Amino acid sequence: MTTKITAPIVCASCTYCTKEPNFIIDTTLHEAHDTPTRILAIVIRGQQEDLKQSEARLEELQSLITTMKAQTVASLIIPLRSIHPATLIGSGKVAELAEIVEESNIECIVFDHDISPRAQRNLEEMTSVAVIDRQEVILQIFSDRAATREATLQVALARMEYSLPRLTRKWTHLSRQQGGAKGTRGEGETQLEIDRRIVTNRIVALKDELKKVEAQRTVQRKNRLSSTIPTAAVVGYTNAGKSSLLNLLCASDVLVEDKLFATLDPITRKLVLPHKSEMLLTDTVGFISNLPHQLVDAFKSTLEEAQFNDFIVHVCDASHPDMLSCFDTTMEVLESLGCGEKPMVVFINKMDAVHNEFAIAKIVERYPKTILGSVKQKMGIDELALTLEAKANQTHPERLYHFPNNRHDLVALIRNNGTLIDVQYLDDWIAVRARVPERLVAKLEAFASLA
Repeated sequence: MTTKITAPIVCASCTYCTKEPNFIIDTTLHEAHDTPTRILAIVIRGQQEDLKQSEARLEELQSLITTMKAQTVASLIIPLRSIHPATLIGSGKVAELAEIVEESNIECIVFDHDISPRAQRNLEEMTSVAVIDRQEVILQIFSDRAATREATLQVALARMEYSLPRLTRKWTHLSRQQGGAKGTRGEGETQLEIDRRIVTNRIVALKDELKKVEAQRTVQRKNRLSSTIPTAAVVGYTNAGKSSLLNLLCASDVLVEDKLFATLDPITRKLVLPHKSEMLLTDTVGFISNLPHQLVDAFKSTLEEAQFNDFIVHVCDASHPDMLSCFDTTMEVLESLGCGEKPMVVFINKMDAVHNEFAIAKIVERYPKTILGSVKQKMGIDELALTLEAKANQTHPERLYHFPNNRHDLVALIRNNGTLIDVQYLDDWIAVRARVPERLVAKLEAFASLA
């Protein structure tokens, strides 16, 4: 297997392709054949942060590195009173890192803290290895996993916006000037200025492409919103088990992997509820703490899927060492998307591998109707399905109608404009159970049954 850690690239032949680039924003940081890149993982611990929180962040960083197909061979938690602008951690700590790099044959250092372009350049010069931050790791993972045109465009945009202020990184030849001719023009542009202009133009082109794709998504949403079928978005921290839950409930075959960000594109499947009515469930991209703002902006149309559904199914991971923090992170993202007041069903997954009973108790205290279960063991799934049906009936109430035997036109009206759940042709009337759009409620009111 070949593991490669690369910086963002731009293809001169198109606006979002990352294959065989003619123009490279940054050099390849490391390419190793047969063995994964050897990583030193570092977490910066603030004065107010508990050690357990730092350890949980380190564990998540190591999971991200594994998902990136690299190997963590050493890790550090560095207590820090204040950030050093030039090197992030101070020259003394940098000297320690240089020793670890040499002793453990480290090929790349990954920080769980945002690194400024200046500090990144200085750290690479002082340690003689590639230095990246958590944002760049997540961008790399998203780039590897992007499969659809929309996801590819979104990742390419995020990577270029991230790379724009870092164009000078490891580039010693960018002071070259070209374009001038004696007596006719000025001294011309430097290579750096040319590259910056190319990247800026690519960013504009990518945004234009994304607008077209987002317009298509808007049409799809409009069709769903005008439908009488209830809809719900399955949200939660990355790797909480959302796709597995969707597969179990809907008997579908959405990709499931024990890795972070296995799902990047929203996937919608039909769910048949216990009493044979139907609803749509949409699997969404997993949330994560401190998601790079470039990704939030680029994936805005994807993340907003939760906003355009009738209610939310929040899946939590009982096996996560910092479950409460994951729960709060998801709630914060939902708040930022304007979904804070949307009806929500909380499902705590992986109850067969509980890490912290106290965290579960705290969530149940906040949401007394929380459902405890396990997708793997098929625990709590029936209860969840009944709860989803109850929520669906609240947002799209079922109505019972008794039509005269000669009014088949009314049955056809519901079939064409609403959701026909059940129809029975009896001796005296036609009994119909259905969900109908608001515009038909008044027209059919005379046939409504209270039974």
